Amino acid sequence: MTREYLKQATLTPKSNAAETHLIVKEILDEIEAGGDAVAKKYAAKFDQYEGNVLLTATEIEAACALVPEKLKADIRFAHDNVRRFAELQKSTVSDVETEIAPGFITGQKAIPVDAAGCYVPGGRYSHIASAIMTVTTAKVAGCKHITACSPPRPDVGVAPAIIYAAHICGADKIMAMGGVQGVAAMTFGLFGLPKANILVGPGNQFVAEAKRILFGRVGIDMIAGPTDSLILADSTADAHIVATDLVSQAEHGYNSPVWLITDNRALAEEVIAQVPDLIADLPEVNRENAAAAWRDYAEVILCSDRDEMAACSDEYAPEHLTVQADDLDWWLNQLTCYGSLFLGEETTVSYGDKATGTNHVLPTSRAASYTGGLSVHKYMKIVTWQRATREGSKAVAEATARISRLEGMEGHARAADVRLAKYFPDETFDLTANG
Repeated sequence: MTREYLKQATLTPKSNAAETHLIVKEILDEIEAGGDAVAKKYAAKFDQYEGNVLLTATEIEAACALVPEKLKADIRFAHDNVRRFAELQKSTVSDVETEIAPGFITGQKAIPVDAAGCYVPGGRYSHIASAIMTVTTAKVAGCKHITACSPPRPDVGVAPAIIYAAHICGADKIMAMGGVQGVAAMTFGLFGLPKANILVGPGNQFVAEAKRILFGRVGIDMIAGPTDSLILADSTADAHIVATDLVSQAEHGYNSPVWLITDNRALAEEVIAQVPDLIADLPEVNRENAAAAWRDYAEVILCSDRDEMAACSDEYAPEHLTVQADDLDWWLNQLTCYGSLFLGEETTVSYGDKATGTNHVLPTSRAASYTGGLSVHKYMKIVTWQRATREGSKAVAEATARISRLEGMEGHARAADVRLAKYFPDETFDLTANG
């Protein structure tokens, strides 16, 4: 492919994985051995918080009272959208059965996990929307117990709006604990909680590493890296809106990549010219994050045509993918690797991040090449079952015995043999591997 980088990243988003692993492993091991007391010790160390860990009904009510009515209405609006979309997703999975041969029936059941642990970031930004995205989908899936966990602010606790969102979305318990210690508490069933069957939600590199280490003994949604976003734009795009959308995602963090792929040089150059001023106009923390992300991780790529643009995008497999180009249906049918797709200027990643109903917990670091984001399905186990009449099992038993012997698995073969001998004592079967 012929690509021209009008701006190329000098860094790639990664942390010191080995060092992070050792730190997180030590914390997890210590908390598992020491339980509640050790988790509280780390909360005091990292969160500077020594208040109540599991919020009481009175504390939840008091926090909810602090949330302005206008914000409550916005949270309820977003929750309703997420709930309805999750219900639509759930309707795509059903319990089914089929008679694969006369007398032999196989089936599928979708069973929600019992306990979900939802991590809601609350450090640099209070991620109200993450509470909505994670708790609502778990509730729609049918989880029996949902814990929402969020890091408290020193001497303050969890942000009231996060508490309100988690509460109305259906959290059974809300925990004022963040970081590795919060993840550990949900996994190990500390503070009287049931042990989580699945951990979901975004977090920093330490939270992500804790989920990676614990995966296997508990399910996870995905191992997330820094958030990333890509915009595909042609000559019809508005350079100011493109630049604004790039900056809006760069503010996530210093190592959050944003990419622009276009076939129009004038548009690319105009976007590059506008971004610095848009960043400079942000509040301080947002400005520092966006400036570093744009300087070190952003790329602007010039392609020859839309086919090359689409191929380049699929190679990057972005978490968020925006198309601001002509013929949106063509792009919808052509693109294959993304976490969530935003078609046209009339929508934007920020909409999906907060309120449209599609989930914002999405695959990063090119993981969209093999997986989608958080959905109601992540909380559900798709299991299978079978039953048969004796006559219906005959052909299956014969095939099983012969295949097993061909593989050298004699014990498997004999499990079929004994049934044929019991059910059809007057018949003779050729159950050898060769013949």
